[in-house]
Amino acid sequence: MDPLGDELKSELARFGPQGGIGDTVAAWPSAVGDEIARHAWPARFTRDGTLLVNTRDAVWGFELTQRAAEISARLPTKPKLKFAPGPLPEASPESRADAPRNRPEATLEQAREAAEWASAIEDEELRELVARAARASLARAAAERSNDRSF
Repeated sequence: MDPLGDELKSELARFGPQGGIGDTVAAWPSAVGDEIARHAWPARFTRDGTLLVNTRDAVWGFELTQRAAEISARLPTKPKLKFAPGPLPEASPESRADAPRNRPEATLEQAREAAEWASAIEDEELRELVARAARASLARAAAERSNDRSF
């Protein structure tokens, strides 16, 4: 039995640039990172090969337009990009607010800083809740900073 991959790709090529949307969609999350992928998603190719990307709002569209060359270079076909507000795919069950998330763990230093912030609170239960929230916030902020630097 022969693999269908090459035949399928050649058949999709009959549809012009639109035939490559599958490869582009598959590459999108790793090309832009999780944060951008939650706020922008490839919609379609135009006849001239420009990739239209739907964004959550105009602010995301503007920001990503500034990074278009960098993003395009990370995609398989290196398309010209155009960003505009539009519908995004529905979030997967794993990424919904009610689903458990992969939360970054606080470092020892972050945990100490959080405990110090909460130390003035007399109520033990409230102090622990505030310290836990502060640890989570510090860990998440550090993870987001490292993700921004990797882009």
